[in-house]
Amino acid sequence: MNEDKIQGNWKQLVGKLKQHWGKLTDDDLTVAEGSVEYLAGRIQERYGIARDEAKKQVKEFYDQL
Repeated sequence: MNEDKIQGNWKQLVGKLKQHWGKLTDDDLTVAEGSVEYLAGRIQERYGIARDEAKKQVKEFYDQL
């Protein structure tokens, strides 16, 4: 799924993102507004994982949609 489609469907995806990454706050997701880079950065911070791993997880999540 490309970033344009993600941004277009962002409001529908927020619930699924919260289920998948429960440590993300509403503010995190509001600011992210579909930005893969921002989302990966927040996941990295909240879960204490490497940036590359966070990006990989986000990509895998979007690929499952």
